[in-house]
Amino acid sequence: MKHRIVVLGAGYAGAFAAGNLARRLSPADTEITVVNAESDFVERMRLHQLAIGQDLAFRKLADVFAGTGVRLRLARVTGVDPERRTVAVIGEDGDGELAYDTLLYALGSSVAHHGVPGVAEYAFDVTGRSSALRLRERLAGLGEGGTVLVVGEGLTGIETATEFAESRPDLSVALAARGELGAWLSPKARRHLCQAFNRLGITVHEQTRIEAVEPTRAIAASGMSISADVTVWSAGFAVHPIAAASGLEVAETGQIVVDRTMRSVSHPDVYAAGDCANAIGENGRPLPMSCASAGLTNMQATAAIIARLTGGEVPTLGLKYHGNHISLGRRDAIFQMVDGDALSKSWYLGGRTAARLKSGVLKGAGWGIAHPTFGMPKHKRRLAAAPDRAGVSVSA
Repeated sequence: MKHRIVVLGAGYAGAFAAGNLARRLSPADTEITVVNAESDFVERMRLHQLAIGQDLAFRKLADVFAGTGVRLRLARVTGVDPERRTVAVIGEDGDGELAYDTLLYALGSSVAHHGVPGVAEYAFDVTGRSSALRLRERLAGLGEGGTVLVVGEGLTGIETATEFAESRPDLSVALAARGELGAWLSPKARRHLCQAFNRLGITVHEQTRIEAVEPTRAIAASGMSISADVTVWSAGFAVHPIAAASGLEVAETGQIVVDRTMRSVSHPDVYAAGDCANAIGENGRPLPMSCASAGLTNMQATAAIIARLTGGEVPTLGLKYHGNHISLGRRDAIFQMVDGDALSKSWYLGGRTAARLKSGVLKGAGWGIAHPTFGMPKHKRRLAAAPDRAGVSVSA
């Protein structure tokens, strides 16, 4: 019987991981299935562009995995039973159950409401395609002078505010920051960021914690009211409670607690990658939820799975950030180098060169997804023996 590998989620982490596994493991004794709710690969890093009205081309996952040997199951995951090693799903074909020998959990994250009243009812976000399209429709209906408030000064908030202001100069765009805008950047990079906000006419409300959202305004902790026809919530991410409900050991965030190889500390035949993994970086702190973390963790997880199934030595790959790349519209960006503690170095790259670099990164990631088994070796690795439940090869 073939060893069944099930990958949950086909975002940046899951799609890359499935392609890597297919590229390196022999189909003679492994079977790889990807479960995803949407039929397309969604470039999450571009969803603020989609929301403001730019047309994006989405790749069909059926085309992405065609000819790779990877099976695609279009369905929504409703539960995981790590004791029985099964995944419950619901899709166009109704309810179903998938059995696995090795599970790679990469279901990603969604917007975090933080319990703020009115966010679920009145705010918009750009963490998924459906929510971005909902925001797109709302923004399209705003006339000249319409007001948009972006809540959150992280990468998503900055990119969203600048993209909206550049694409729709007829709108009045503001950003609410809990601290100082770009406080974590180097002094020169922060000046560049502030100049970009001034150039684009974005109003910044620093030291402003939003504690309630209403249909036409947001209320700050100070009692200040900020008028907004549209409030875009980008104040963090949250994972789905499926992992916690399954009995897997999770952190307070709901992320799966993993060891250095991205293996669940409670269930060794389960691995996690991307936003849903509570992975500790080389600086001793949890990796942030980001596309960069998806890349680092999926490479480590797939390397560990392949090594354990084929009897090889499990490698430990680097879990270290080198920099943050922030788009400021289509023609400007910041690339901020960071040190081993993820603190900003003095050097940064800004302007059109940084924007072209960011564009290249996005195109490269998209190309990699579209060609999941590029460079496929002629001789794929066979399983060393029948793996045990922990994914470690054992003698017959």
